[in-house]
Amino acid sequence: MSADPRAIQLVMILRKYGIGERVLSAIEKTPRDLFVDKPFEQAAWENTALPIACGQTISQPLIVAYVSQALMIEPQMRVLELGTGSGYQAAVLARLCRRVYTIERHKPLLAQAEARFKKLKLDNIVTRHADGLNGWPEQAPFDRILLSAAVADVPLILIDQLKPGGRLIAPVGSVPKSNVLPPVESVSQRLVQIILGQDGPERTELIPVMYVPMVAGLPAREGDERDSKP
Repeated sequence: MSADPRAIQLVMILRKYGIGERVLSAIEKTPRDLFVDKPFEQAAWENTALPIACGQTISQPLIVAYVSQALMIEPQMRVLELGTGSGYQAAVLARLCRRVYTIERHKPLLAQAEARFKKLKLDNIVTRHADGLNGWPEQAPFDRILLSAAVADVPLILIDQLKPGGRLIAPVGSVPKSNVLPPVESVSQRLVQIILGQDGPERTELIPVMYVPMVAGLPAREGDERDSKP
């Protein structure tokens, strides 16, 4: 386990929210300061969301931990994540399952995340530059699917990529019209859990959240991402 006192302090905070030891161990072993830009390194271990390139965010550690626990991941499972972002959530998931498949639409973000995975020797993460709303049908079905950006509703194409008994978690609700989040009071999102049961998808609402929107398609120009260099 890491001896970093910042990691230990964060774990102590998360434990008070009922996060279990297996997820806490994954959080502690994943250096969050590696996943943020230099101006935010001092705040990396605080329990708060932080901005990253391309108008995206690295989620609050409590949300990362809550989602990782709610997915109920077992070591032999294959997990699909849609919206790699900084790569932090995928890195935590990689310590909980057999393999993570993660998709990102912004090439510069994906390149940075891949470099971080390599540095941490997380060789059970497979990446793809694509539109996450289509999922990864060639690798389906998955035991677990996580959307790391908000959608107005969960696309059926993603539910179809679950194994029987599989579990999907997504932030669902009002989605901002840009990647810049408006004030929290103008956004209504909840984490939604979908379990693929014998009689079809079973949907449960979990907790209120606020995520950046999941955008369909790929960026029109690489120049649109010029601010996302490492």
